Amino acid sequence: MSDVEAFIALNRFGLGAGPGDLEIVTEDPAQWLRSQIRADAAIASRLNAFGSSSDIVKDIFEARMTSDKGLIKEVKKKYNKKFRIEVAARMQHAVQSTTPFAERMVAFWSNHFTVSRTKAVTGPILPAFEREAIRPHVFGKFDDMLQAVTGHVAMLSYLDNVVSVGKNSRLGKRRNKSMNENLAREILELHTLGVNGGYTQKDVMEFAKALTGWSFGGYRNRKNKKRRAVHGGFEFNSAIHEPGVKSILGKTYHEGGVNEAKRILTDLALHRSTANFIATKLVRHFVNDDPPPSAIRKIERVFFNSGGDLKEVSQALISLEEVWQEPLPKVKTPYEMAVSVLRAVDGTRVPPNLLAKGLTSMGHSPFNAPSPAGWPDVASHWLSPEALMRRVEWVRTISTRLPATMDPTRLLAQTVAPVASGQLRDMISGAPTTDVGIALLFASAEFQRR
Repeated sequence: MSDVEAFIALNRFGLGAGPGDLEIVTEDPAQWLRSQIRADAAIASRLNAFGSSSDIVKDIFEARMTSDKGLIKEVKKKYNKKFRIEVAARMQHAVQSTTPFAERMVAFWSNHFTVSRTKAVTGPILPAFEREAIRPHVFGKFDDMLQAVTGHVAMLSYLDNVVSVGKNSRLGKRRNKSMNENLAREILELHTLGVNGGYTQKDVMEFAKALTGWSFGGYRNRKNKKRRAVHGGFEFNSAIHEPGVKSILGKTYHEGGVNEAKRILTDLALHRSTANFIATKLVRHFVNDDPPPSAIRKIERVFFNSGGDLKEVSQALISLEEVWQEPLPKVKTPYEMAVSVLRAVDGTRVPPNLLAKGLTSMGHSPFNAPSPAGWPDVASHWLSPEALMRRVEWVRTISTRLPATMDPTRLLAQTVAPVASGQLRDMISGAPTTDVGIALLFASAEFQRR
């Protein structure tokens, strides 16, 4: 195998090379990746010490039920601090991970099923959402991930399904409440079929009816706090569920309570349009901003024929000829770039606040995507003149914080050597100081691309 293929495996599929990685991976890059496709590879045991979403939600909503503003403020402060600590631990896990392909898949699916801090109520539980609904399923069945994500308190809150009330439900008949279609629309448009996947506005409304009642146990009226205990887990509220038959994409679903939407989700997960939509996003992520149709067809076929088996889909991605043909077609996001910098310097300690401020300045603060569509996966979003300037500023700052004994020429050999131009090598060898040489390496196209 070639050194270039090792570079592609470590950067396109992984999160960048650390000391000694190139030598290890060069022997068989594809096999190195395949060895990571296993159920436990994405489970981050070091992160499991952080609280579950149900515990966090219970704590927050119990405080809210008291109307004690001081207590509410204190609880909010506590979980904002815990959020920052876990986000830092999450990055450290990515830096130290021996299964970076699994970590890349976690990031991909977490972005696909975006839940963002732009809505304050979801902020404290977003790391838990990723741990609970994404990580266990990245090499499992797409249907299982879709079900877990849709029924998670973070998604139900973010897309307002907890306030969606069926017109003909028990509560809907008594009060002037309305149905919210946000969750139904985003599942169809962003999570499964895609905007051109063949659904209509009628399908959105029918699906929204089926999803009424999907809620969580923290959503309580103060008058009911003694009768109905607060909890932070999924809860189906039959009092707000729209009864009756629903028809979606030409198929009839008879009244079935909570199971109604579950059946619809399974059918959406197995739909041909979903296979095409997911395949297109995966090929765009791993091959090129302009995904080649031939590669899309290959991944679509595997996704559809396997019933959305993400283990088989991941194997198929590694087998794509197109993915090994060009070493630098994709631009790293700021988060990917930051992780690859830290992997390159073997996890040398960088202050968490410096990382957080850097990512914020580069427009890529974790769990803070601007919309349910997630972060864009194309270079045009990340490479504006201002964005490039921010990247250069950040790598320059990081370089000055590294030990003076760190050799930029050795760092180049351990990271981008297979694709490094003669010009880059000359610039680094001729740099006036060690930190300038390191900054030149990290700011180079060879390091910023994958």
